[in-house]
Amino acid sequence: MKLGITRVCGSWCKPPLSTTLHKPISFDSSIPSSSPLKPQIPLFLRPPIHSAALSDLQKWQHWAKTLPFPPSDDPLDPTLLRRELNWLLEDALEDHSSVPHMGIQSDDRPVRLRTSLEQLYCLWRQRIEERRPFQYVVGCEHWRDLVLSVQDGVLIPRPETEVFVDLVGDLLAKNRDLREGLWADLGTGSGAIAIAIGRVLGPRGKVIATDLSPVAVAVASFNVQRYSLQDIIEIRQGSWFEPVKDVEGKLAGLVSNPPYIPSDHISGLQPEVGWHEPRLALDGGMDGIDDLLHLCNGAASMLKPGGFFIFEFLMNQHPFMSFEEVYAVKLNGGGHSKISCKSTNVLVFLLTHPYLVGNELGYCNDPTLPDVVMFRAAVAHT
Repeated sequence: MKLGITRVCGSWCKPPLSTTLHKPISFDSSIPSSSPLKPQIPLFLRPPIHSAALSDLQKWQHWAKTLPFPPSDDPLDPTLLRRELNWLLEDALEDHSSVPHMGIQSDDRPVRLRTSLEQLYCLWRQRIEERRPFQYVVGCEHWRDLVLSVQDGVLIPRPETEVFVDLVGDLLAKNRDLREGLWADLGTGSGAIAIAIGRVLGPRGKVIATDLSPVAVAVASFNVQRYSLQDIIEIRQGSWFEPVKDVEGKLAGLVSNPPYIPSDHISGLQPEVGWHEPRLALDGGMDGIDDLLHLCNGAASMLKPGGFFIFEFLMNQHPFMSFEEVYAVKLNGGGHSKISCKSTNVLVFLLTHPYLVGNELGYCNDPTLPDVVMFRAAVAHT
């Protein structure tokens, strides 16, 4: 996770995935009955029940363009804001063809909106004056080929986290056991990683996605249902390994994007991040590694032989980047496999996977993936 936010949402939506499934395990991805939370509906999915004169919408657009920025050591980018303003209009309007005509001439014809004109004033003021992330303003984020619901209290998916799915896809293409296995995404947030992995698993593959936050559980469940993955992905609420104790030693893969920002660095983050995104998903303790260490300590007991573990972290965090080369014990204990680890920040524990043992992982040094590193753990199940 990089500390800036650059990806934004439009009003395009990929159709739900249709998949024929076998069901060796029963899953229910509905929001837990104990949770009264209902996720907010993204702006582009709301019904166009509001209306305004196009001339009034033009006045709002002019006001939005001229709203002064508050002073900041990390000022807003005017070019990005102009794009965001157009994206907000596209999501709010039922008929997108009105957008190109907004600045041409005054027009009193009515247009249908997915939110009120008064709310548009409020939303843009929040974006400029409070530095509220644009993804929270419109309620969604583009991530890979998904359009995911996000809202206050849920971490916004980052582009570099897409690498999780690329790594998993490479492995699944070559190994049927992993493709048909049980996976867990701990600290799922919006459910982005779980959903993306669920879409590339085989017909018997399953994912358990967990989060401590009831808001995240509600949003992840909404996203899972929207992509028709209820039979593949189960959402559970709880802290780290607690919700998956019943599958200890059975996981083919374990993925996580845990909090890894040192506590005293939070206040120095980009305002959109430090002021608004959930501290629960950012703060990794004094050194930023409290949750990372907890996950590393528990991962081996959760994975079955040949399983693997991927998580994201900061490049300079001790002890993970104290080596340039990492060695892994083969499954049969015979020798080691060397993997070169260069400047990146997604760490992957490959727990003695037979296919990978003895093979250099070429994409470790891929210059197109500057934020990814592969690391094989010296752990073998007996």
